[in-house]
Amino acid sequence: MKGTHGRILFIDVTERSFTIEPLGDDGLPLPGGKALATRLLLEHNPAGVDPLSPDNRLVIATGPCCGTSAWGGSRYGVFSKSPQTGFYAESYSGGKTPEAIDRAGFDAVVISGAARTLTALAVHPDGCDFHEVPHLAGAETYAAEDALLADYAPEGEGYGRPGAMVIGPAGEKLVAFSVIENDYWRSAGRCGLGAVLGSKKIKGLVFAGDRKREAADPEGLKRFAAAFLKANIDSPATKAYRARGTTQMVALMNTVGAFPSRYWSAGTCDHWERISGDTFHEQHDVTPHACLKCFMACGRKARIKSGPHKGLTIEGPEYETIYSFGGLCMIRNIDEIAHLNDLCDRLGLDTISAGNVCALVAEAASQGRLDAPVTYGDADTISALLEQIANRDGLGDILADGILRGAERLGLSDMAVHVKGMEPAGYDPRVLKGMGLTYGTSPRGACHLRTTFYKAELSGMIPSDAIEGKADLLINFEDRLVIFDCLILCRFYRDMYDWATLSELLTLVTGESWDKTSLRRAASLVVDDTRRFNVREGLTPDDDLLPRKLHEALPSGHVITREEYALLLNDYYRLRGWDESGVPRSESGRQPGGKI
Repeated sequence: MKGTHGRILFIDVTERSFTIEPLGDDGLPLPGGKALATRLLLEHNPAGVDPLSPDNRLVIATGPCCGTSAWGGSRYGVFSKSPQTGFYAESYSGGKTPEAIDRAGFDAVVISGAARTLTALAVHPDGCDFHEVPHLAGAETYAAEDALLADYAPEGEGYGRPGAMVIGPAGEKLVAFSVIENDYWRSAGRCGLGAVLGSKKIKGLVFAGDRKREAADPEGLKRFAAAFLKANIDSPATKAYRARGTTQMVALMNTVGAFPSRYWSAGTCDHWERISGDTFHEQHDVTPHACLKCFMACGRKARIKSGPHKGLTIEGPEYETIYSFGGLCMIRNIDEIAHLNDLCDRLGLDTISAGNVCALVAEAASQGRLDAPVTYGDADTISALLEQIANRDGLGDILADGILRGAERLGLSDMAVHVKGMEPAGYDPRVLKGMGLTYGTSPRGACHLRTTFYKAELSGMIPSDAIEGKADLLINFEDRLVIFDCLILCRFYRDMYDWATLSELLTLVTGESWDKTSLRRAASLVVDDTRRFNVREGLTPDDDLLPRKLHEALPSGHVITREEYALLLNDYYRLRGWDESGVPRSESGRQPGGKI
């Protein structure tokens, strides 16, 4: 099959060794990305492994579209067992670094073991070099990335621009929601994969090479990309993302009453205009910023023009950061949210989880259930708490273990809003009921990106309060986005890559014939594989349920009842072909997980 490098790099950090193995495609639904990484985890990760042990594998993978002319394809994925949830971990990032990773010439890099001292890995077409970097201990992400690129980038004739991925102090301290950063402001943000690297004493990886995937029909792919650009460059979605990025969602979500505020107690906040995309763009110097091979430029490259944070330059804040700090924590100033965003980036913290745990503390303190100097709307106390979390100091040491374990230790489990140990994104499921099912069934926890089903509900494809027929449409969305994660493509191209366009793209890349039926079949197999991974790690149907707080009515009266949610979940299991416990049924002639 074309569109692959045909090689996998296995790195043993304990032994400072590596092997290069051929890519086996026996039974593999799709030739890369999530499909490949999930099979590698099923095959090579010991069942029940501690996420922070040397035996927990971390897989870095690009997809068949990376390095090609396909729009939205400059992305990589990281996969493992999550220290935040104890279940399947997947996280994706864009920027320029993905193409450097791909030029190293591997479909996946599989890392096991743990170094004796802080180490940087340099990955190139001939394998991996190991560099001890104790002098980078405690370095913030920007400085760490600069150091790896300056001092350890692989060099060779014809090598392209190198790229690096790094962790910050939070990853070194094994914070359960620490991230992996690249290109300064791009993050493989959720699931705590920074802690997995930290547990292996890997400060970061730097990639370079001269390899290129061979497409089955290179000229056809170029024509496809040109036609795709012409058809979509001036589309409403493109114009909206280029103009405001994800900050446009602040106004929309407050208008429909699904903007989570005051730690999930309300669906709107009275200061939302002060933290909206329009206000941010009016008050500061903001320009669109794009990943490679992207014409939407959703990123907001911004410089704060006035106030205590004058001169701060950052890409962001994105909608999810505005929701978590501006909504849940009730910060009323967009400059302060940008500052908190920058702080999280430097320390290496996921902003969704960070804002959620800070808001939980503020709510518990307001109820007298926790003695903590953290209050709603106070950016200074929240900033101080983030520093404590990243450095595992005082209360921060408890919260650094994630909301599930942290809330248990603080006696706040009844208040904590999460699924499987991961906090939801900024789409309240009491208004957008399909998002409730998305949060519950996502393999990595309460994730919005596995389906982005808010799109269907906000656009009127299906009523937001409907129950009947919702699981069926949601699975259609999920299956198509599973294909995105196998290729790997950016989510924001979801309106442009429909089933027919995806089929054409994959056929041009691989040389095999694809259509909607075969793609949905492949997606179903990948979904089943991720579910099998989680079942193997102890998942039960209770882990698919929503927290108590999300079954309480909002002030607007919107609610998703337990009965409604049970109907949605049962429909989902049935349509997936799973049993009543949510376990995939074995398929005739196919061994679960395959072998690579």
